[in-house]
Amino acid sequence: MTQAGTTRAEIPSGVRDRFDNRGRVGEGGPVEDGPGHTTAEGRAARARRDAVAWDVARGLAHAVARPGAVVRRGLDEADGCVLATPLVSPVAVPPADRAAMDGYAVRGAGPWCVVGHVKAGTADPGELEDGQATGIVTGAAVPAGATSVVRSEDAVLTGDRLDGPSEEGRHIRRAGEECRPGDLLLPAGVVIDPAVLGLAATVGLNRLTVISPPTVAALVTGDELVRQGPSTPGRVRDAIGPMLSGLITRAGAKPAASVRHLPDSLDQLVSALRETEAELILVSGSSASGPADHLRPALKTLGAELIVDGVACRPGHPQALAQLPDGRLVIGLPGNPFAALVAFLTLGVAAITRMRGLPLPELTNIAVPGGIPCHPTSTRLVPIRRTAQGAVPVGHGGAAMLRGPATADALAVVAPGPAEAIAARLLPLNPGAAPWGG
Repeated sequence: MTQAGTTRAEIPSGVRDRFDNRGRVGEGGPVEDGPGHTTAEGRAARARRDAVAWDVARGLAHAVARPGAVVRRGLDEADGCVLATPLVSPVAVPPADRAAMDGYAVRGAGPWCVVGHVKAGTADPGELEDGQATGIVTGAAVPAGATSVVRSEDAVLTGDRLDGPSEEGRHIRRAGEECRPGDLLLPAGVVIDPAVLGLAATVGLNRLTVISPPTVAALVTGDELVRQGPSTPGRVRDAIGPMLSGLITRAGAKPAASVRHLPDSLDQLVSALRETEAELILVSGSSASGPADHLRPALKTLGAELIVDGVACRPGHPQALAQLPDGRLVIGLPGNPFAALVAFLTLGVAAITRMRGLPLPELTNIAVPGGIPCHPTSTRLVPIRRTAQGAVPVGHGGAAMLRGPATADALAVVAPGPAEAIAARLLPLNPGAAPWGG
């Protein structure tokens, strides 16, 4: 069992081998530098050697995360949560026959004699005799014996005489037409949206049993970063911090607090990781192998288990996924903005998805009529627009650039290969969006 409580059997076979090869399951492999890894060159060589395939990294992040606690939430707090138990109707909807239109409830064939009017909210609308009618509003309970409702726009009223078209059962919502007591409305695992909230209210529920969404904290490191104004020689405007809260929310998690900025300090990073109570901690700008990249030493100090140490993708290679002794997860994001976005969509979304109690979404395929050059050993993540013919790259897809993803519909996931890809998979840029159909 891993330190977060994941048994080996629960890890998908495709990623289980990766765990076993690294000696992680059972042994709880700590972060190690090892011989030859004390220089920047040695650390970079280790990173290239230890990098896992993009799909494997995504699978590992999903496998080691644990679903949140099952809690009861009011309808005003449940939007975006995941149903932990099936939604079963306790009542019939509607509870009685109701008018589906404004008009006249009638009994039998016309013409009819109008004998009254039923207002909305009337508990006992009485009973009609053959040849009688009563005015009625949409949603009101129809009198006993009513055979149909004549719409106001179809009604011809002369004194108390009513004429109009009538068809048995027309414009009446019968009791239990939508659901009956005990009907399964939705299975567990459904993401709650406004329609689900409305349905729950319709059947009289005030609270739902849901999986508690994870809290996610974000730490942005870098002495060179500024938070106001443009970049200048020697100073760089932080573009990652403003992205993270929105990404966290769109992925279905809760930001633990505002994004926290730290200098390039090992001690401060260790303290921040130790103090942060969120189930998932994102750290940007310290995941590479340079002298100012302190994430791995900080993880070693805290006794963390390093699960992913680099991902064979471009951009976004220097990603990391680790587990602290208390089960909290740490994801290292590269310091380049687009690379950080790719890392979040790779590791962050996969982990959050599992924490919400959801399966890892399968990515759909799309044609690339113009072709996209492959990398021989790494998966490429390329900003694209969708057209009727397929995916078209938008350009500006360098690791430091956000112009490409800002103008794109999605990222094309291009598998490693020797030539050009004429097909790819679609990775949504909005982490809350479902993958498109092919």
